[in-house]
Amino acid sequence: MTPDSRRQARLWLALVFILGIAIGGAFGYAFAHRSYAASVPAQALTEPERRVHRVAQMTSELGLSAEQAQRIDAIIHEKHDQMKMVHDNADKSVEDLRQQARAQMRALLTPEQLPKFEEFVRKLDIERARQTPAAK
Repeated sequence: MTPDSRRQARLWLALVFILGIAIGGAFGYAFAHRSYAASVPAQALTEPERRVHRVAQMTSELGLSAEQAQRIDAIIHEKHDQMKMVHDNADKSVEDLRQQARAQMRALLTPEQLPKFEEFVRKLDIERARQTPAAK
């Protein structure tokens, strides 16, 4: 094998390797993007959009009549509102308990410990706010 043919073989090998990486990357990106894109709309829909989607899905799978679909939509809407109220009340109850616990802890702490506790609580609240969905 001559030096020119070796160089040419290396170039072809490098070209095949680079093309393999490019094609693999393109297919990997397309597959991952398609999988991610398929999961996002369900999370990004508003409550009315989710309800319409759910009723359409039930209509398709169960063969609902127009009247049944309308009544099911009304049931889902009513129960969603009731569940939201329960959830909001639960959030308020949890916050009330949290504040009661903090007040009891403050009563146990020394004046030197109180500023450190308040800073600790502030950091906890910031972390909780980061983890809580903004759609509340």
